[in-house]
Amino acid sequence: MTAETPVCQLLARQDHDYRDWLWVAPPRDAWLEGGSGQLLSGDHGVLAAWQARGRLSYGPFEAWGEPPGAVLFWPKSHALGEWWLLALCRQLPTGTPLQVVGENSGGVKRALKVLAALGLGCRKRDSARRCTLFETRLGPVALDPELAWQRFEAAGLTLVSHPGVFGHGKLDDGTRLLLEVLEQQPAWAGRRVLDVGCGDGVLSAWLATRGAQVSALDINAFAVEATRRTLAANAVTGEVIGSDVYAALPAEVRFDAIVSNPPFHQERDIDYGPTARLIDEAPARLTSGGSLILVANAFLPYPDLLERAFGGFEVLADDRRFRVYRAIKR
Repeated sequence: MTAETPVCQLLARQDHDYRDWLWVAPPRDAWLEGGSGQLLSGDHGVLAAWQARGRLSYGPFEAWGEPPGAVLFWPKSHALGEWWLLALCRQLPTGTPLQVVGENSGGVKRALKVLAALGLGCRKRDSARRCTLFETRLGPVALDPELAWQRFEAAGLTLVSHPGVFGHGKLDDGTRLLLEVLEQQPAWAGRRVLDVGCGDGVLSAWLATRGAQVSALDINAFAVEATRRTLAANAVTGEVIGSDVYAALPAEVRFDAIVSNPPFHQERDIDYGPTARLIDEAPARLTSGGSLILVANAFLPYPDLLERAFGGFEVLADDRRFRVYRAIKR
């Protein structure tokens, strides 16, 4: 199988036996998915792809095995990369070989400073395809990965966040505008509401404190855990599921409303695919008269998607940076 992504192309040319190694936070790549080794990922889309092949895979909050080595794909969020390093040092035996790979434009060279700060020696193994591969060995570190979690106050709520979760440590302006619009809507008590792309759980917690029966979805396992912690911090309940848009929901489940501040980036690339699925499949997930309410950057091409899926929509708010749209299932 030929490697598809630059980082995997760099790994594929190594004279190294990666058999049974742990691949940590990798991209989708057929070379990895059809090869050897185990997966550790916070991306439920990647986890689902490996599980569909019958491959051994773990989420970040599960217990892992003890592989002969690990490869960490350095993420866009350097704080998240540091968390992965701390978690690997905490759970794997001292001396376990570790390789760190990433695109130069993604800041992989900053991993050197992180490794040095943790007291882990490191050397460059290879570079190609505008990517670099470092290698080191895991050792004991004093820092606890749990320290990466951050609590802060916003929108009258206590929010719990983690590096790599959208809006980490703050309430973004688009969500703030969406909350202002939701405040103006009819009473939420007793309504079944789905929060798609729940992030740190601010929308879910806000709705739950107003009596809504909340379900929340996110493809990011760190966001799923953050939302669970946010709901608990505000003494409210809700169902939180790791899912690539609606994929993990039973087909027969319907909601009175779907709310979302959907992402349009995948790492550094613009990707409208998840939001297109969010909109296109929303009518099938709504009760008659149910509504999809979402906020988006004003320049994004969502009106055509809403028109196609619902036959019409309205703009509930527009501050020139963000727009809040509502479409109703007739």
